[in-house]
Amino acid sequence: MKGIILFTLSIIVSMLVIAQEKYKKFHVWESFTNIPDSVGFAGAFAGVINGRLVVAGGSNFPNGGAPWRGSAKVWYDDIYVLDSPMGEWKHMAKLPKKLGYGVSISLPLGMLLIGGSNEDGHYADVYQLQYSDGKIIIDTLPSLPIPLANSCGALVGSKVYVAGGQQQPSDLETLRTLFCLDLNDMTHGWRRLADIPGPSRMLAVAASDEECFYVFSGAQLINGKRKYLTDAYRFKADKWERIEDLPVATVAAPTPAYATSEGIYVFGGDDGTLANSDLRERHPGFSKNIIRYDKANNEWRKAGEIKVQIHQDAILQPNNSIWAPVTTTAVLWEERYVLPGGEVRPATRTPRVIAVKLD
Repeated sequence: MKGIILFTLSIIVSMLVIAQEKYKKFHVWESFTNIPDSVGFAGAFAGVINGRLVVAGGSNFPNGGAPWRGSAKVWYDDIYVLDSPMGEWKHMAKLPKKLGYGVSISLPLGMLLIGGSNEDGHYADVYQLQYSDGKIIIDTLPSLPIPLANSCGALVGSKVYVAGGQQQPSDLETLRTLFCLDLNDMTHGWRRLADIPGPSRMLAVAASDEECFYVFSGAQLINGKRKYLTDAYRFKADKWERIEDLPVATVAAPTPAYATSEGIYVFGGDDGTLANSDLRERHPGFSKNIIRYDKANNEWRKAGEIKVQIHQDAILQPNNSIWAPVTTTAVLWEERYVLPGGEVRPATRTPRVIAVKLD
């Protein structure tokens, strides 16, 4: 009887854990020390190296500039390191060139920077950053077959996947490409696999689990004009499968999305509802909604909102609204899902680093 009772209790506990996972909310939000730039960066690379949070490169419009004021976008090559959540950022090194809007992949021994762009164009370069003896060491890995920026990517086992994007800044159409690099067999370099079966896209959201690579939303360029997408796909055993569409577009949402054994969570993004509005400084910011993909039931539901206490950059938010970032690399660090910097409305960056604690 005791064995039966214990077995029954274990089932109940398991059911409670599953229920908590199914209906998980994200309540405990935090702010870390701001990235040491008064404006902040969008499109920066970010990841974890030897237990440290690293942010590198990216772009902004200095001194309150914006495209509608004739300002030019400026790219950066700075590498910043944060040793602990409550620590201070340190400027550690510089990238081989100014760069942003590529794909970041955190590895056990380092961090990959894949592709990206600057004022001179798009690039196929792949760098590996490592941390040793208090220094950042930069090595090169096999280059992509083509230059790429505004792509998305994630790691599945030993394989790095990079999907979509643009080959050149002047391109009027986006790409459907999927490239893969097996870190256990880099002699063969990057392989081109089956194209994404839906529309071409850029600024999509990637995710991964133990078996699958996922692509959510993004924007398709058609003769230079954006079409906001809500379709979703997963890639497994060299085959694409379409899954349930998202309820709204999540263009440029922090990527990769947060994935658990039961679901995948997409944080915010541009839903396109204001895409044709010339609001400029009156833009209210991007979506704060968190939506969850239920793997078992192939469905999406709302799972909370992005929230954080306002502190250092409150001067940028006179209405006390909380702006959610896009075009930022999400990082799993210190049992948190971290969003370092990003763009909070058109042409407006933030140096703020926000994070939500994970159960």
